[in-house]
Amino acid sequence: MNGIICIDKPMDFTSFDVVAKIRSIIRIKRIGHAGTLDPMATGVLPIFIGNATKVCDILPDNDKGYRAGFKLGLSTNTQDITGEKLDSRDASAISEDIIADAISSFVGDIMQIPPMFSAVKIDGKRLYKLARQGIEVDRPPREATISEIKLLSYNQEDSCGELEIHCSQGTYVRTIIHDLGEMLGVGGVMTSLVRTKSGIFTLLDCITIEQVQKYHEEGILDRRLMATHEALIGYEDINLNEKQSKMFYNGVKLDSTRISGCDSSIGIYRIFDSDGNFMAVGEIDDSKTLRMKKSFFSGR
Repeated sequence: MNGIICIDKPMDFTSFDVVAKIRSIIRIKRIGHAGTLDPMATGVLPIFIGNATKVCDILPDNDKGYRAGFKLGLSTNTQDITGEKLDSRDASAISEDIIADAISSFVGDIMQIPPMFSAVKIDGKRLYKLARQGIEVDRPPREATISEIKLLSYNQEDSCGELEIHCSQGTYVRTIIHDLGEMLGVGGVMTSLVRTKSGIFTLLDCITIEQVQKYHEEGILDRRLMATHEALIGYEDINLNEKQSKMFYNGVKLDSTRISGCDSSIGIYRIFDSDGNFMAVGEIDDSKTLRMKKSFFSGR
């Protein structure tokens, strides 16, 4: 079984928990995921099965979409509602218009300091492990890109609302809310998080773990898998003729200028053989040589 299935991750599961659960259902060891989600988060978690795991690190689109609940007037050590309360302040004067104006400053390239309760490594140690020991260390800021942020709702009576955020991979949504709260002078925490998009995958593509179990028992799970090459839709295609296909199958590098329809631009490509089968991910270098990057044919 090779391909991709999108899971609507349940709350209180880690991404690894989901992988372990799917592995126990379909009895296939080679399973991975793209894009870690916090246990409190739900939503889009692409699961890669079999040789599809090879594309996890070369997906052309890794942008994310989220719906995030928040509460102003509160600060915690985890930057979300599950953490230890550090401070509370009166946020009754903060209106919807004030928030809408403040979030506009987050659009574009921003710098974020990773929260202590995160999987980032500093000197080889996970931050969350240090945080659990009561240790706080300096964290260098990281760049993130926010392409869009909207205020979906806000209730001034309880200082709670919801944001819609589209951002680059690795963006900490709870840190956006924390920083927004500090900007407004009252603090803020994330109360809920749903990932609505991960690359080309959306909630509409997702099924539950229970459905995976059901489809597997019915013997139809393979019909729900997305073909590996479909996850690479952002890359251009190269179609080889019969001779070129045989050479490439045997690991021979090809002169891209001799491939019909190939413009020889430097970059990554989806490679199809003369029968239309997806065979590899290839890369053209500055010498216009097409070489194998990831193979997806039998025996490789």
